[in-house]
Amino acid sequence: MRVVIQRVSEASVTIENVIKSKIGIGFVVLLGVTAEDTEEDIEWLTSKICGLRVFGDAEGLMNESILDKNGEILLISQFTLYASTRKGNRPSFIKAAKPDQAIPLYEKFIGELSKKLQRQVQTGEFGADMKVALVNDGPVTISIDSKNKE
Repeated sequence: MRVVIQRVSEASVTIENVIKSKIGIGFVVLLGVTAEDTEEDIEWLTSKICGLRVFGDAEGLMNESILDKNGEILLISQFTLYASTRKGNRPSFIKAAKPDQAIPLYEKFIGELSKKLQRQVQTGEFGADMKVALVNDGPVTISIDSKNKE
């Protein structure tokens, strides 16, 4: 699994001109899933997301986690995180899991992340054409791959 995490002061996702989800301070997490991903990847990655100390403390240092800030998460499925641009100019998405495999892992990811966050994670809609709006705070943007553990 791969994620791109953006620390935000606010974010929303709109589908067919209707706002589906909206958050305040927290993270927008873009999630890509491959056929090789397992529940171990979900466990490791959700723990890492909730433990990331990228929010400012009283001295303005990045020492606090999303749990410390009682922040929210907007999770968006994004198969394009597994784009391969090795050959030519048209990306290949062959490494991305097919929906029949990706959707159950995406749903388990939502459940596990919500449990660890101690509040419901907001989401987009798997496979939908989504418009994601956000105010990247910092900016702070971090990418993590569960296979590389970094």
